[in-house]
Amino acid sequence: MQIIDIGEAKVLVAASDGPVVTKGEDALDFIGDAMGAGADTVAIPVERLAPAFLDLSSRLAGEVTQKFTNYRLRLAIVGDVSATVARSESLAAYVAECNRGRSIWFVEDIEALRARLTR
Repeated sequence: MQIIDIGEAKVLVAASDGPVVTKGEDALDFIGDAMGAGADTVAIPVERLAPAFLDLSSRLAGEVTQKFTNYRLRLAIVGDVSATVARSESLAAYVAECNRGRSIWFVEDIEALRARLTR
């Protein structure tokens, strides 16, 4: 994990390799690391998320994102999810809704997150 400053934000950037988030409680590891480092945003590569995360019927995305919301941390899912989004209207709507908000975002890469945080 790495901490980077982007504008006013302090971002914990998770490595692309490491344990995969398979249940909501797994988010607590990222949250603990972020809080320990004083970060207000966590960037998790999509590779670190179980495929169930992008299957809304599994409820994994909701469980994970709710934990970040409860702890008042922003969450950025970093990576290309366009192929999966193209196959699911409900996922497309979920991603669009998240990206309209201020706390959960799906971004292509860290540069897209940088642009989002410095608006």
